[in-house]
Amino acid sequence: MRIFLLAILLMAASSINAQDFNFDEVTYTPQQTVFKLFAPKNAKNVVVEWHAMSLPKNNMRRVPPKRFKQKLTLGKDGIWSTKVKGDLNHCVYHFFVDDNVSPGVFAKAVTVNGQNGVVLDMKETDPEGWEYDHRLQVKSPADLVIYEMHHRDFSIDPSSGITPEHRGKYLALTEEKAIRHLKELGVNAIHILPSYDYGSVDETRLNQPQYNWGYDPVNYNVPEGSYSTDPYTPATRIREFKQMVQALHKAGIRVILDVVYNHTYDIEHSNFQRTYPDYYYRKEGGKYSNGSGCGNETASEQPMMRKFMIESVKYWINEYHIDGFRFDLMGVHDIATMNAIRAAVDEIDPTIFIYGEGWSAGACALPAEQLAVKAHITQLPRIAAFSDEIRDALRGPFSDDSQGALLAGILGDEESVKAGITGMIDHPQVDYSLVNYTKEPWALQPTQMISYVSCHDDMCLTDRLRASIPGIKTDELIRLDLLAQTTVMLSQGVPFMLSGEEMFRDKKGVHNSFESPDSVNHLDWDNLSRYPQVFEYYKKLIALRKNHPAFRLGDADLVRRHLEFFVAPKGVVTFHLGGHAGGDAWEDIIVILNFNKDAQKVDILEEPFTVVCCNGVIDENGLGEICSEQVEVAGQTAMILKK
Repeated sequence: MRIFLLAILLMAASSINAQDFNFDEVTYTPQQTVFKLFAPKNAKNVVVEWHAMSLPKNNMRRVPPKRFKQKLTLGKDGIWSTKVKGDLNHCVYHFFVDDNVSPGVFAKAVTVNGQNGVVLDMKETDPEGWEYDHRLQVKSPADLVIYEMHHRDFSIDPSSGITPEHRGKYLALTEEKAIRHLKELGVNAIHILPSYDYGSVDETRLNQPQYNWGYDPVNYNVPEGSYSTDPYTPATRIREFKQMVQALHKAGIRVILDVVYNHTYDIEHSNFQRTYPDYYYRKEGGKYSNGSGCGNETASEQPMMRKFMIESVKYWINEYHIDGFRFDLMGVHDIATMNAIRAAVDEIDPTIFIYGEGWSAGACALPAEQLAVKAHITQLPRIAAFSDEIRDALRGPFSDDSQGALLAGILGDEESVKAGITGMIDHPQVDYSLVNYTKEPWALQPTQMISYVSCHDDMCLTDRLRASIPGIKTDELIRLDLLAQTTVMLSQGVPFMLSGEEMFRDKKGVHNSFESPDSVNHLDWDNLSRYPQVFEYYKKLIALRKNHPAFRLGDADLVRRHLEFFVAPKGVVTFHLGGHAGGDAWEDIIVILNFNKDAQKVDILEEPFTVVCCNGVIDENGLGEICSEQVEVAGQTAMILKK
């Protein structure tokens, strides 16, 4: 039945994509500019108004620009359009749909705060050598190590050493110190929090304290101006975003964009509503549905909303060379749309990674069986979801910051960790009746699971450990921090970490810091010298994963063939990767995770092994030899053995 339903959904997606939809957009050439708009067929007045950019006169006042208007004509395809002769490069424009004014839903350049669109020759925004820019090639998503980052958090603090005018900006990620840090850490994919034009930061008041994560979309296809050095000049934010991507690509780092198609900043002022009222939103019982928890939810199943999402993703890939997408509240979207996006992306580059939150923030006005939630990942080939199973088995439930789990010495979630180690696939040694939140495997492949213990919208790891273990001392905090990330990085899923965890970051205990000041959200780079052992362990842990394909098999059958769990004491998870798994140079690898406070004796293979990780130290060359069928592992630590 499930296969039949999937076939119907895919056929529906194909038939919709096959239709020749144009979309509202502005297409520029020096000879003419074509304006298109998807608006109601019964609209009485659809007009585009444009004018040259207002320029200062004698540095004293601005000359009022001469304004021009032209009506759009409704075509047979249901799209309103008009052609304006002449060179409109750098002209400011907006559409009128009866009484509503907007730049349309697909503006590619905007004025400050995104209130108006701008006609722009995009070639002007390409940095030197842009045509030679290329992404890091990977064989499998399992080869990625994802580093989630907010532009301002990463570089705003003076301790970052970033040039003052670049702190909190796109250009911070072009500077040598930032690139050197990321390369030394070993991550090869940067997940940047929303970087499109969003509504909660006033770009005209950047000299005043403002902060937001950016999950409040306004113009989905234009970089946010507050992260540029000049939000008033439309080309600057675009060029600097591209410079950032180019610098990261040169360093062998992919760029993943956080996209928030599931809701808008609001309804009344959104460009969706102002161009085609109520088309892009779901309603139930005459009221706007709120599956996003933000006051509205978009209707991805609507043909033109689906088309918008597909074309937006393609635009970010083609224009900005983006390498992956993280879908906020992916569970609000329908399965057919997500599969259509995957298919469209595959035509460009199948290695572009797509993942998302496999849940919504509330009930959606669409049947549950149609939604792209975690339980339906088997219907979403090559799309991944976050695993809250492994996350909460390690540190405790999202709903209660003070409630701990294995890291707090509260045992019982070992089976959930085992499921996470396999990548949430079907494995003969995982008893899903004992796994939290799910009673059956939800991933067909391990690369459909994001393995993590902390991210932006929750306490960071150190804060959560402090909240769930009152009075915890620094040495224990470090031990548990390293143990948690060892579990994450050595799982067969795709590992993901929050920026600054390698610096022993804290956010002063704030759970939801989406609008907290820099004093809460900033990274303190001086922590690298305060806690050098933390960065050193993270660096060597990531290198261990990258150096050994056994930890990133990328295929469910290979995981079932090569990964086995050993019987272990309560509070201990032990797994073995044998037979040169994935072509690994090491014939056998044993990983022991001891969540108990006390040392535990663990049965292993009675063969000579070399210790490569013990007591918070990693050395692939070896820390000692073991030739025994039993080994003692210190409390709250990981031990890794090789043969």
